[in-house]
Amino acid sequence: MAEKRDYYEVLGLQKGAGEDEIKKAYRKLARKYHPDLHPGDKEAEEHFKEINEAYEVLSDADKRARYDQFGHAGVDPSYGAGGSGFGGAGFGGADFGDLGDIFDTFFGGGFGGQRRRANPNAPRRGSDVHTNLTIDFFEACKGAKKTIQFNRQETCTECHGSGCEPGTSPTTCPDCHGTGQVTVTQCTPLGQIRTSRACSRCGGRGQTIDHPCRACRGTGRKSVGKKFEINIPAGIDDGQIIQQRGQGNAGSNGGPSGDLYVTVSVRPDSFFHREEFDIYCDIPLTYLQAVAGDEILVPTIDGKVIFTIPAGTQPGTTFRLKGKGLQRLNGIGRGDQYFTVTVEVPRNLNKEQTNALRAFEATLGDQNYQKRKGFFERFRDSFKNDH
Repeated sequence: MAEKRDYYEVLGLQKGAGEDEIKKAYRKLARKYHPDLHPGDKEAEEHFKEINEAYEVLSDADKRARYDQFGHAGVDPSYGAGGSGFGGAGFGGADFGDLGDIFDTFFGGGFGGQRRRANPNAPRRGSDVHTNLTIDFFEACKGAKKTIQFNRQETCTECHGSGCEPGTSPTTCPDCHGTGQVTVTQCTPLGQIRTSRACSRCGGRGQTIDHPCRACRGTGRKSVGKKFEINIPAGIDDGQIIQQRGQGNAGSNGGPSGDLYVTVSVRPDSFFHREEFDIYCDIPLTYLQAVAGDEILVPTIDGKVIFTIPAGTQPGTTFRLKGKGLQRLNGIGRGDQYFTVTVEVPRNLNKEQTNALRAFEATLGDQNYQKRKGFFERFRDSFKNDH
């Protein structure tokens, strides 16, 4: 198995990073390596998968705690099988099973008494499947139903998961006699030491398949392309993950299927942007609208609303539309919409228009320009103090 990179390293973080740091780092990298931006780039696709895998673990408090304590094996028991990872490396190269046998030899008890070996034929849960889905901004705002396509491992319909050609059955392994373990005795300066290892002939299963199923080549499972409809909740944000229980890879020996995890990417909108559950946008005003006030139409995610701009509105003023933001994922209430006004200065005026503005300007005084008046008063005070 290829060595996995440290999840903190993948996201460019230090161990102990906060939730906000993890989320921010994930979003930045997910946007950088998103497959939509790198069509056909396998390296970018692998980076994207690695980033999603790291985020899934580090954003989950329980998984992160196991990862911090045990590394990759704490969140993926199959990692390191055969000598590396949790349950693999030990003292002097001996695994925990070996160390237990050493204690059995000298003290007759192992770690704290009788140890139980895992039954190789016990039901095992299937692994999880991860996939990605890109939606547009308004689908994230309003919710949607989307059909996703992905591959998963399903129980072979020919052998029904046994791995054997129909009409045949697995046989008890002649090397381990069905235990899945073999005992090796070694002579050392301390005497003879017994060590137990997984049987190499049957791979620890305790059974061998003499006539493998031709449909699945003896694995008991086949890769199948699936289409699945999922509900996108209103208010979902970029980078959030939807879990579909039981839609992952099939289990073995009658075990349950794993889960499906769908990482959602949201395409940015050219007009709106969001922060948490609030919506933001900019609205341009004419010079007259800002000076005299006006009723304007403001776009929202629910359609246009009428809003009264007060007379004398200054550029950069932000107004609030309560309850016009996104639905909160817990279903309680909505965010707000904020829009900031800009004042567009008219261009390409003819002489008559310019003279009309000059005549209008001549009718104004300091009382009409609060910021200008304050600026010159401060300037005069500063000038007096310097001289």
